[in-house]
Amino acid sequence: MDRTRERITRAAIELHGSIGPAATTMSAVAERAGVTRATLYRHFPDEDTLFKACSAEWRSANPAPDPAQWTAIRDPYDRLARALPTLYGWYRSSQAMRANLIRDLAVLPAGIRTGIESYPRAVADVLDAGWQRRSRLRRAAIGHGVAFETWQSLAHEGLKDTEAAQLIIGLVKTAALHGTRPRSSGRLITQERVGDR
Repeated sequence: MDRTRERITRAAIELHGSIGPAATTMSAVAERAGVTRATLYRHFPDEDTLFKACSAEWRSANPAPDPAQWTAIRDPYDRLARALPTLYGWYRSSQAMRANLIRDLAVLPAGIRTGIESYPRAVADVLDAGWQRRSRLRRAAIGHGVAFETWQSLAHEGLKDTEAAQLIIGLVKTAALHGTRPRSSGRLITQERVGDR
């Protein structure tokens, strides 16, 4: 990559990470990169071309964990215990950019939007494989657990990534257990009153 193109790409990445793609204009990128708009358009004829270059550069520097690495772990609980802290560590290291991308999803080029939306599903597919029975509740708990927004909420509550992972593993265990038991009367189980013990 030539130096001017690299400066432009880095400027766009910085703006996407700080103010988000929706608020990033070609003029702002040119100004931050210290080039004219004509120079910017010579390298990137439109916003989609620039965004694709930025995305490729950013993903190269901040690779998402590959869900395939967890498929060799046979025990589904061990798989969760290995995958979730790794996933949450990546969310933590890329949180500003990821939050902006998710917030501005509607303005992203279709291919990039699809990649962002499909990644958590791919992780959930791997983490939901290997269980003895299918369970809609377990799948929902795993899907919830791998969502960036779930991690973000737990991190906002002050949880470390390992603590957040343990909480989600507990949720998945409960869902897995509930999903294999016969249904009772359909009433929700409520906490016992102190006098009922």
